[in-house]
Amino acid sequence: MQKVKLPHQVDPVKSAVKRSDYQGVIASGDMERLLGAVVNCDEWVDAEVQFKKDAQGLTVFHGHLSTQVTLICQRCNGEFNQPLNVDFCYSPVQGANEIDMLPEAYDPVEVDDHGNVDLLQLLEDELIIGLPIVPLHAEEACPIGEKDMTFGKIEPEQERPNPFAVLKELKRDQE
Repeated sequence: MQKVKLPHQVDPVKSAVKRSDYQGVIASGDMERLLGAVVNCDEWVDAEVQFKKDAQGLTVFHGHLSTQVTLICQRCNGEFNQPLNVDFCYSPVQGANEIDMLPEAYDPVEVDDHGNVDLLQLLEDELIIGLPIVPLHAEEACPIGEKDMTFGKIEPEQERPNPFAVLKELKRDQE
């Protein structure tokens, strides 16, 4: 099967009228922010994007992204491969008043002056959001186990005099 590159810019309204479906790839080399957040990424990100009009007549596009990235384990500092699968669903808007009218199922995406959406940036954002907050190996796969970790001991806090003790003394003196 031939890998077809997805367009970087798309007009979601025109694509929804045509009921366009895109199945193809995006070069990970075009996603500088994603590459800066990971050690390595597969050369291609598989992408599916479908445009349509929903029952309310709203323009909607949804799809799926998948790739594999290499991350650094925060427990052992070793590298590990992580599959990245992301689903998304957007509706294009112009201005804040349109955002309030969207159903909760759709995320708003702002269109530019020509009605286009920067699809590359949007999909890159989705992949970055899909990364784990704290990348870790599975515990059984990580070379550092629970017994290898050491933690410092916290000494008990020294008791300090209560700053309100003086007020307590004044109250006793007045009685």
